[in-house]
Amino acid sequence: MKILITGSAGFIGFHLAKKLIGDGFDIVGIDNINDYYSPDLKFARLTECGIEREKVSWHTEITSSTHTNYRFIRMNIENKGELMSLCSREKFDAIVHLAAQAGVRYSILNPDAYAQSNLISFLNILEVSRYNPVKHLVYASSSSVYGLNATMPFSVQDNVDHPVSLYAASKKANELMAHTYSHLYRIPTTGLRFFTVYGPWGRPDMAYFSFTEAILKGNPIQVFNNGEMKRDFTYIDDIVDGIINVIKKPAEPDGNWKAQNPDPSRSTAPYRLYNIGNNTPVQLMDFIKVIENNIGKPALIDFKGMQAGDVTATWANVDDMINDFDYKPHTTIETGLKNFVDWYKKFYK
Repeated sequence: MKILITGSAGFIGFHLAKKLIGDGFDIVGIDNINDYYSPDLKFARLTECGIEREKVSWHTEITSSTHTNYRFIRMNIENKGELMSLCSREKFDAIVHLAAQAGVRYSILNPDAYAQSNLISFLNILEVSRYNPVKHLVYASSSSVYGLNATMPFSVQDNVDHPVSLYAASKKANELMAHTYSHLYRIPTTGLRFFTVYGPWGRPDMAYFSFTEAILKGNPIQVFNNGEMKRDFTYIDDIVDGIINVIKKPAEPDGNWKAQNPDPSRSTAPYRLYNIGNNTPVQLMDFIKVIENNIGKPALIDFKGMQAGDVTATWANVDDMINDFDYKPHTTIETGLKNFVDWYKKFYK
């Protein structure tokens, strides 16, 4: 298969590209390498896949020096013309759309970035999938779409009409847009609601990353809602395994779908939604304790109140992923955080 991965210099995109390259897939990665967090980390991920930093320039295709089945182009997917030209030329079998402006809290401060990166860009992805038909479009949604929902675990059958951040609203909008194109143009689309992904090469704006940095430097960490938080932390390898299984099985129409009692996770169109999480929520303070144990040093904790746009708990019901893809997340918090801390110490010396 020939697959386009958007956001291939990002955390999940990098790991997915690396695994698919190793498995022999023909991969083209695109990323604008913006400065939401350090571009140095993004370039380091590319280097890990054989894309040399000094050769990266806008709109120029580079072939990996270590894997001839991987090519990279620095480009903005807001540029519809360039994206359309690429897809017309390459005739991709599948697109995995992971590029987005991330961050719940950042969306409160910089809403315009989310309109461009998460809405306009996704429309462009849908349009190129329409005019250059692909067998499957897989795209990143988020557990944040559950918003004010309090019924645990979160199910893809739940209503998600009450987001509490613009980031969450943009991801919900992506799901609605995807259904429209699946319905009108029969494009098989699958949205994956990721639950707090962590691991080596992760994003510096994520709590586990900033906690590790602060503890090693002897600085205090800010813990919101006085630590009364739970998250369904999901290790990156488990996420990647899930994505790959989904890519290989395009969404199909559900002949049993009832308009009188609609299931929001599927349709008469080739459209599906899945949670992809660990199905094991962890108390934030327990999570911090595991980081402390791996570093060998206690954290200095500055407890704070609840932050705007945040939720107290997440917990993924992954029954559909298990039934349809035999999905089995297996990485424990202890193993996952040890791998991350070991990587962090090595990478930042």
